[in-house]
Amino acid sequence: MERLMKKQRDVYATNSTMNGYRVQIFMEIGNEAIRHAESMKKSFSDAFPELPVYLTYDQPYYRLRVGDFRNRVEAEKYLRLIKPKFSLAFVTADIINPPQKLSPVDLEELLDDEEETWDGLNEE
Repeated sequence: MERLMKKQRDVYATNSTMNGYRVQIFMEIGNEAIRHAESMKKSFSDAFPELPVYLTYDQPYYRLRVGDFRNRVEAEKYLRLIKPKFSLAFVTADIINPPQKLSPVDLEELLDDEEETWDGLNEE
């Protein structure tokens, strides 16, 4: 358990950003783009409150991207949930904030390592 807590602390202590994926739900240019983006942001947050929403401006486009996914598979899973309500959504590579918890795969690996350690001690 101590190794699991150390791993979690290490994740938080490292760089504040990393390569990963997000789902883009909006991209628009023009005078009304920011108003449309804010409206879309509210709609999305109401539908998926667990996912962070990022509004960016990269001339000439306003974009809304959601989530902080470590790999494309995680992003694609959420895309299937998002697409029915936001039909233009797609997965894109982005610089993300580290997710606030370990992924289930990381957690399983750490727990398996912990079990092997205990099994090794019991055999001695």
